[in-house]
Amino acid sequence: MSNLDRGTGQRPQPSHPQAHAIGRPGRGSGLAPAPADTALRFAGYAALFDRRDAGRDIIRRGAFTKSLAQRRAQAAGPLPLYWQHRPEVRIGWVDEAHEDAHGLAVTARIDNAAGGAAAALKSGRVTGLSFGYRARRFAPVPSGGRELNEIDILEVSLVTHPMQHAARVERIHLPAPG
Repeated sequence: MSNLDRGTGQRPQPSHPQAHAIGRPGRGSGLAPAPADTALRFAGYAALFDRRDAGRDIIRRGAFTKSLAQRRAQAAGPLPLYWQHRPEVRIGWVDEAHEDAHGLAVTARIDNAAGGAAAALKSGRVTGLSFGYRARRFAPVPSGGRELNEIDILEVSLVTHPMQHAARVERIHLPAPG
């Protein structure tokens, strides 16, 4: 995730011929379809720190630290990647999730690169990221909502409308032509 450049506010330049910055929703990205037998990988932010979401909650730096460390210590395996938070529609797995200065950075893969979820992502129709969680430590905010200080993360989802509007897929990586 080091090639996500939030500090400059500019999209990173592809570092590999098969890595592409994602286009704006509603515009074709010009990306070729991936072979059906390989996964489509992507990177982005499932959560952003210190920004109020549509539910008026604010996630603070360090909120995911304990949960991610426990998952690693227990060898819990990867987080599932769902379509629109629907557990019956698991579309892939989160290969890496970690906190950085901006939020919860994730790299994930969609198992069926020729399926509907991958097509929606490649075309830019669906680029939102979100996550399912259990709040462990939080405090009410006087203006409404909560300040989330400790979160158990349960899943990451590719969604049409994320609670944090700027939580998005930043890059996709197409499988090498076979």
